[in-house]
Amino acid sequence: MWRMICLLFFTFTAFAQSHPILPLGSSAPDFSLPGVDGKIHSIGDYASNPVLVVVFTCNHCPIAQMYEQRIQQLEADYRDRGVAVVAIQPNNPKAIRIDELDSSDISDSLEEMKIRFAYKHLHYPYLYDGETQSVARAYGPQATPHVFIFDKDRKLRYEGRMDNSYRQELVNTQDARNAIDALLANRDVQVKKTGVFGCSTKWQEKEASRIEALRKIEEQPVKLEMATAADLKTLRRNPAKHMLLVSFWATWCGSCIAEFSDLEDTFQMYKVRDLDLVTVSANMPDEKAGVLRMLEKKRATSRNLLFASDDTVALQAAFDPAWESAVPYTILLDAEGKVLYKNLGSVDILELRRTILANLPSDYIGFNQYWQTGPGQKEAATSGGR
Repeated sequence: MWRMICLLFFTFTAFAQSHPILPLGSSAPDFSLPGVDGKIHSIGDYASNPVLVVVFTCNHCPIAQMYEQRIQQLEADYRDRGVAVVAIQPNNPKAIRIDELDSSDISDSLEEMKIRFAYKHLHYPYLYDGETQSVARAYGPQATPHVFIFDKDRKLRYEGRMDNSYRQELVNTQDARNAIDALLANRDVQVKKTGVFGCSTKWQEKEASRIEALRKIEEQPVKLEMATAADLKTLRRNPAKHMLLVSFWATWCGSCIAEFSDLEDTFQMYKVRDLDLVTVSANMPDEKAGVLRMLEKKRATSRNLLFASDDTVALQAAFDPAWESAVPYTILLDAEGKVLYKNLGSVDILELRRTILANLPSDYIGFNQYWQTGPGQKEAATSGGR
């Protein structure tokens, strides 16, 4: 589970030394970055603010997700006191392996930042530095989130964590707020530096790791099994006791082909957290060669089935007696076989991923609640019951 949240405590390791943290007392490095609002934001935009808070954060890290609302509240609480709060996304999306998205619905590109910003109804400036990482290299954030606080002369007076715990109920030290309060009162900051915790910054140099991970996926064999009515009844009972995503499709179904890659990516994102994916082709048994070719083209490393009979109605009924129509047909089951999501037609991939994340086993319930209570999220299951 700790692998899932990528939780790291940073000291001055060899890696950190290759991306040194801006020293206390340094002048704030300039920046000019695109924001989710479509505008270019520069450090000069905040010249009149007596305190500038720069928070390096991102979409994909579960620790960063736990701090989104805290950043939001910080900005709201201090806005009228002249404090500027700016969030910067430092990760290069090309350096993020697909399995490192096991706690997110999306990655860290600018367009995906806009999706997260709208989904969570955020309002603070959220800027993108993932293309060149020039600003991140100047500041040296070691993890997301990582906070830098500058005084009116734009000298660095505090660097480190926002508070002492990603779990809200365990917070008892408000390090960033204490530093801001001291600066606003023209007092010395008592605690000037703390360690940070969260997911490591994904520097461009890590792109080779992502490419290697993709190569390993490409090398995995693609297999196709025949499925009888009995096999489909067993599948519906979900005997493996993992969360199970089942996608019924066909080679002649354009919308099935269009969403196939998204479903396979979803499997690669969450399989480390015990998500299984089974694709079931509704093609005729004698069309097996064509089905296998399509699966190979889509690099379908999941378990793949093909109807073993031309009695399509009977096979459909064996899995779900209420299913009387066409493909694509997608269903998500929990470990006990309860329906979490069911959809006839093309899936809303973000809705599906958020439903998965809301229900995957987690060491901390807050990670699940983040996806259960997101503003604008639809009801998880489009039809209930087993």
